[in-house]
Amino acid sequence: MYSSVVHLARANPFNAPHLQLVHDGLAGPRSDPAGPPGPPRRSRNLAAAAVEEYSCEYGSAKFYALCGFGGVLSCGLTHTAVVPLDLVKCRMQVDPQKYKSIFNGFSVTLKEDGFRGLAKGWAPTFIGYSLQGLCKFGFYEVFKVLYSNMLGEENAYLWRTSLYLAASASAEFFADIALAPMEAAKVRIQTQPGYANTLRDAAPKMYKEEGLKAFYKGVAPLWMRQIPYTMMKFACFERTVEALYKFVVPKPRSECSKPEQLVVTFVAGYIAGVFCAIVSHPADSVVSVLNKEKGSSASEVLKRLGFRGVWKGLFARIIMIGTLTALQWFIYDSVKVYFRLPRPPPPEMPESLKKKLGYTQ
Repeated sequence: MYSSVVHLARANPFNAPHLQLVHDGLAGPRSDPAGPPGPPRRSRNLAAAAVEEYSCEYGSAKFYALCGFGGVLSCGLTHTAVVPLDLVKCRMQVDPQKYKSIFNGFSVTLKEDGFRGLAKGWAPTFIGYSLQGLCKFGFYEVFKVLYSNMLGEENAYLWRTSLYLAASASAEFFADIALAPMEAAKVRIQTQPGYANTLRDAAPKMYKEEGLKAFYKGVAPLWMRQIPYTMMKFACFERTVEALYKFVVPKPRSECSKPEQLVVTFVAGYIAGVFCAIVSHPADSVVSVLNKEKGSSASEVLKRLGFRGVWKGLFARIIMIGTLTALQWFIYDSVKVYFRLPRPPPPEMPESLKKKLGYTQ
C-alpha cells in the first residue's frame, strides 16, 4: 500500500517528460523480481480493441456529437442536483454576516423560504450547465485530437499533460460564453431576495435594467474561475487514471470489466474535483458578488473581499465540486460505454520513440 502511494505521488500530472520516462520505467533496463515478464500491455490493448465493436470511429462527427451529449447529461444533471448546496454557498459568499456556515445557511434559508426556497435557480442552472457541458466535453475531444495531430504521435505522448491542459482551456473558453447568461440569472435569483423567483421573471428584468451587458459582464471572471478549474479537472483526471491503472489497479484496463473501469473513473474524478475546487474558488467568490451587484468590476470586488473573503464557502465548494466532478466523469464515461464509443486506453510510449531512445532492439 505504501509503495502504491509513493508511486502515485511521483506520477503527478506535471512531471517533465524526461522524469516521466524514468517513472514509466523506460529510462534504463528493467527487471521484474516477481517472475518472467508477461506479454506487452500494448498487445493486450490491441487485442481487446480488435474484438470490441464500436458504434463510430474515434474523431468522427458522430463521436464528437455523442461526447457533447454526454457532456450535457453530466454537467446539466449534476449541477441541478446540487442546487441547494450551491445556493447556500453563493449566499455565504455575498452575505457572510447572515449566512455564517453551511448548516447555518441551510437553517436560515429553510426558515425564510421553506423547502421550495432551496430549489431557487434550478432552471438557469440546468440550461446553463447543459450548454456548458456540451461545449466543455465536446470541444475537449475536438481540441485533444486537433492538438495531438499537430504535435505528432511522439510529442503528443511526451507532452501529454500540456496537451490536456491546452485542449481543456480551449474548450472552456467557449463553454463559459455559453454558460455566462444563465449563471448571471441564477446568481440574481439566489442572492437577491425579492428580485425574481424564476428565470422567466429574472431574464426580462435583467435585460430591461442593463441590456445584454447584464448577461455577459461576468464572463471574464467566469474565465478566471472556470478555465483553471477545467484545466485541472481534465489534466488531473487523465493523469490520475493513468497512475491508478499503472500502480493501484492489479490488472491492465483491457482486462477490467466495464463496471470496474467506471469505478476507476469515479475515484479519479473525485481526486481531480478536490483540486479543481481549491484552484477556482477565489474567482468563484468574485463571480458570485459581481453578479449580485450593479456597476462593480471584478478588480473592485476582489479588493473589497480581501484574501480571507475570497475563501469563504471553500468547504462547501470542495464537497460540491468533488462530488460533481466524480459524478460528471462517471456519467460521461457511462454514456461512452452505453453508445459503444471508442475509449482509448491510458497512453503508452510509441514504438518509434522506444526505438529512438534505444529501449527496443
